Amino acid sequence: MADLNVFPDRLEISLTAAEKTLARRRDDVIIERADIASVAITDDPWIWLRGIRSPGTIIPLTLAVGTWKFHGGKDFVLLKGKKRHAVVIDLEGGNAEFQRVIVATPHVVRLTKALRTRKPEEIAPDGESI
Repeated sequence: MADLNVFPDRLEISLTAAEKTLARRRDDVIIERADIASVAITDDPWIWLRGIRSPGTIIPLTLAVGTWKFHGGKDFVLLKGKKRHAVVIDLEGGNAEFQRVIVATPHVVRLTKALRTRKPEEIAPDGESI
């Protein structure tokens, strides 16, 4: 499972070697906190998928890892399991690589609170692991 680290200025999604291979991606996903428009928790992350996988891997309702392209841009998806909670992060801003990031994690509440309520100065400079 990917490590999620909240820093004062960014959220880092550190992918495992297997996830990088499945996503066909070399680097981890880094999201600038200034680009985060909204954060939501969902019980059914599969309904949030939009567009087509390109590049990435999907086994319907079981595994989805990679980039999903749609008419307005692209999303990054990291979903494992059928009945898992996930966080949906909508992004805006010219520097954002993605328009939306959907990540399944058992720590949805902690991640959501850290992204919504923490002011950058309240987070340790070395980040907070979720």
